[in-house]
Amino acid sequence: MEVLRPQLVIINGRQYRRNVIKEEQYEEEEEFSYVGPPESEDLAEDESCDTHSIEQTEKGFRCAIDVPSVLYKYIIGKKGETRRRLEYDTKTNISIPKQGVEGQIVITGAHRASVSSALTRVELLIDSFRKKQPFTHFLSLPLNDAKIQDGFLKFKDEVLEKCSQDHGVEASIFQNPSKLHLTLGTLALLNEAEVRKACEQLQLCQDVIREITGGRPLELEVRGVEYMNDDPAMVDVLYAKVNVKDGSDKLQVLADRLVEHFVSLGLMVREWDRVKLHGTVMNTLFRKDSTAEGSGSSGGKPVNAREAFDARNILKTFGSYHFGDLELNSVLLSQRFSSDCTGYYSTAGQINFS
Repeated sequence: MEVLRPQLVIINGRQYRRNVIKEEQYEEEEEFSYVGPPESEDLAEDESCDTHSIEQTEKGFRCAIDVPSVLYKYIIGKKGETRRRLEYDTKTNISIPKQGVEGQIVITGAHRASVSSALTRVELLIDSFRKKQPFTHFLSLPLNDAKIQDGFLKFKDEVLEKCSQDHGVEASIFQNPSKLHLTLGTLALLNEAEVRKACEQLQLCQDVIREITGGRPLELEVRGVEYMNDDPAMVDVLYAKVNVKDGSDKLQVLADRLVEHFVSLGLMVREWDRVKLHGTVMNTLFRKDSTAEGSGSSGGKPVNAREAFDARNILKTFGSYHFGDLELNSVLLSQRFSSDCTGYYSTAGQINFS
């Protein structure tokens, strides 16, 4: 990281510099400093707590915030060092539930400014380490219509028949036909409360969806394949291209509006300026290595290692392959069960166009 151009973080409308500090024998920690516009001290204190109420008590001031239990360890730090440092710097007491018990982190102090300062620093730590959690759910548009599944299975059979001699091309890297979908974005929902919130927010998108679709299914064509990276001879993901049959941009607008909504709520991190519409048909993360043992590499390569495949012949032969047409009528919020993306999906929430 460049010292003069540090990464910026926005929390509740306020902007901070992220300063990474690497301490020997300690997990990486991060410190932040406010870089917003000049303000009076009192105004800055009040604005830092816009989304949380600081209550006055007989002994001073108190603020409680909901934090998923999986993030407690980042506030506590190794042997409690992070919490002690926060308490010492802000002259507050920070009470954290036992690990694994969902609850609230409670900050108390003699002065409102102290509680406000501690709250800001805790929120910054939460925001930073939340982004490092693996995603648990994803927002998608289903493509597993029966006709598309049939077209996909024919594509798989023909590719294996004509291109199986190409490096890395084998049956295990093909998508499960029942899981064909367009991924809009991923979410790290760390407890049941966050899952409920995401489902509620999806339902609130009903008016936006109907505004774009007119309350009718979108007629789509799934035709052609494309790859993600720069070298067609070293591909990790091959995807099917999807377009609205009337040539409109309704699908792109729908995807962008949904992602914008979830990003604005802090439930999703924006990956691109516009959603990259892709229906994965081949992915090297699905690859099975019969020589690998457990989670290590004693008998072969590590389970998580990716081996790219040569897609040049596939692109040449099947570049305009027609998987089929379908009527898209729903958006799904699904749970990801498998850490390697090969496990089954469970629908947590759904909303229909009509």
